[in-house]
Amino acid sequence: MRIYDSKTKHPIEVEGDEIRLYVCGPTVYDDAHLGHARSCVAFDLLVRTLKALGKKVIFARNVTDIDDKILKKMNESGQSLEEITTRYYESYKAEMAKLNCLSPDIEPKATESVDDMIELIETLMGKGFAYATPSGDVYFDASKDDKYLSLSGHKLDETVSRIEASEKRGEKDFVLWKSAKEGEPVSFDSPFGRGRPGWHIECSAMIKKHLAKKGAYQIDIHGGGSDLLFPHHENEAAQTRCAFNQELSHIWMHNGFVTIGGEKMSKSLGNSFFLRDALGQYDGEVVRFYLLSTHYRANFNFSLEDMDASKKRLDKLYRLKKRVGDATPLEDAEFKAEFFAALEDDLGISKALAVVDIAVAKLNETIDKNPKDKEAKSKAAFIVQVVSDTLGVGGKDATEYFQLGVGEDEKLAIEGQIAKRTEAKKSKDFAAADAIRDALKAQGVELMDTPSGTLWERA
Repeated sequence: MRIYDSKTKHPIEVEGDEIRLYVCGPTVYDDAHLGHARSCVAFDLLVRTLKALGKKVIFARNVTDIDDKILKKMNESGQSLEEITTRYYESYKAEMAKLNCLSPDIEPKATESVDDMIELIETLMGKGFAYATPSGDVYFDASKDDKYLSLSGHKLDETVSRIEASEKRGEKDFVLWKSAKEGEPVSFDSPFGRGRPGWHIECSAMIKKHLAKKGAYQIDIHGGGSDLLFPHHENEAAQTRCAFNQELSHIWMHNGFVTIGGEKMSKSLGNSFFLRDALGQYDGEVVRFYLLSTHYRANFNFSLEDMDASKKRLDKLYRLKKRVGDATPLEDAEFKAEFFAALEDDLGISKALAVVDIAVAKLNETIDKNPKDKEAKSKAAFIVQVVSDTLGVGGKDATEYFQLGVGEDEKLAIEGQIAKRTEAKKSKDFAAADAIRDALKAQGVELMDTPSGTLWERA
């Protein structure tokens, strides 16, 4: 399998039978937005594909639960750090589960890793790559790393830190430890004085603790959104390189931005579409399939109209699943080879979905000609299984899928009308039976009479 490497700008072969993957996770101070969902779905596809190819994957994703934004929310709300971070962490996990994203094997929290970060900072200071300021802050000295900016390729005039500090020796230097300021509700003891770790040190320390292996690279793949390439990932790479004389990751993998109305999604622009809003209108699997359908490196322009169109594509898979019922899967070697060839090429989702579309159309045509073709139905069942396992869609009961979005009270009312129609047909009152069918159709409910009874679905 080959993955596009953000550093070399070329695809790189994923080597070995055991893949160590680290993805930057959420800062838990607010509800998850579509950018979080896009990243989670993209790297979930990576994990599922690697596993389908027979790789063992050790997947870690951190949780930033100490940060300027969290401290600000504490001061504004009067809530404790634990109250705020637990609420949004649990909400994040629940919403990603609705998207059918697999849980990481390791999910370290920043507040539980402070000692590891302090140890890494001491290592950098001991080797001359970091320095303390009179006020108690500790900075990484970027001038001591001759490979700094080799990951992102940023130029000198683009690297001015967002944090202006007169005590910094150079404009590229970045903070490793922030001294406690008056009014800040949380701080930790350290050899440098009370304070808290900077953001960048977090991931380097966690990777060292949970994933690092010997050799040229600590891990195989490091992932995150494109906005993290600089300065976050650049700074991570520098810290690890200087502290341990190893490169942090063999492959750097980044997913594209989410835009709304053509603008990059940003809270400062007022267009940060919370994931809960999408999940309030669509089932998580529908949202997942929509986010999945654009290549992970491309920017993604979110629109409800496009999600409706995406759902119709997913409907076709479920229509086939409904037709084949409980058929036993039979491997379709040609489909399998073409499908995984597409995904092995930098998660080529467009080609993979085209392979699925063609297979679904051909099998429908075959079953149309011979509804009793057991081999065709078994191959269809195999395709649905592969798609479910690898793409994370198609795993629901087909009948339930076509009833998504219908509340329990409405379901009871529909079932009641179907029962009345059944009685009308028994009484040979076909006019009444047709009237009930027409009334339900007007409500967007389609009826299907089968040997085992009348089924219904939302049109």
